[in-house]
Amino acid sequence: MRHDFYAYMDRMKYIKRWQLMRSVREENIMEHSQSVAMLAHALAVIHNEEFQGNADIAKTVLYAIYHETSEVMTGDLPTPIKYYNRSIHGAYKELEKSACEKMAGMLPEKMQGAIAPYILADEDCVEYKLVKAADRLSAYIKCLEELRSGNGEFSKAKKSIEEDLLSRNMPEVDYFFEHFIPSFSLTLDELEQP
Repeated sequence: MRHDFYAYMDRMKYIKRWQLMRSVREENIMEHSQSVAMLAHALAVIHNEEFQGNADIAKTVLYAIYHETSEVMTGDLPTPIKYYNRSIHGAYKELEKSACEKMAGMLPEKMQGAIAPYILADEDCVEYKLVKAADRLSAYIKCLEELRSGNGEFSKAKKSIEEDLLSRNMPEVDYFFEHFIPSFSLTLDELEQP
């Protein structure tokens, strides 16, 4: 029997982010997912090591890897549309859930128990909250990259994403901002200086 799950997941590289904005460099959801996984890993480690948390690091990273699974069926709906009103947002959440369920069903039955829980995430757990923060951090870093390249189109997005991140009252996010975000505005030569 044929299983299409990984062929669908491989198509993440064709789905563009930031569709309504002019970008100096295009970004797809596959590379975005890798960025979110790395940032979620960092936030989980900071959460545990700096703030005595007990996040399951593997669970956090796996949630991040699969956090855009629905978009291989739905595409990436731009944020202004997704959050235009509660009705649209609610309907889109249901569409995302249906797409995730369909994707999980494309796995062999014996694999579903090991993978489906990361596709159909528990939105109330700390690991999911860390991934949502990492998702926003990835978007914020994209804004910094675009602004550094002279693309002022991302200035409003940078401001609103930064406000959102800091309003979450997550000490691991504040820590990341203090210790890591400044480096994202440096050139390669500046990064190499001791």
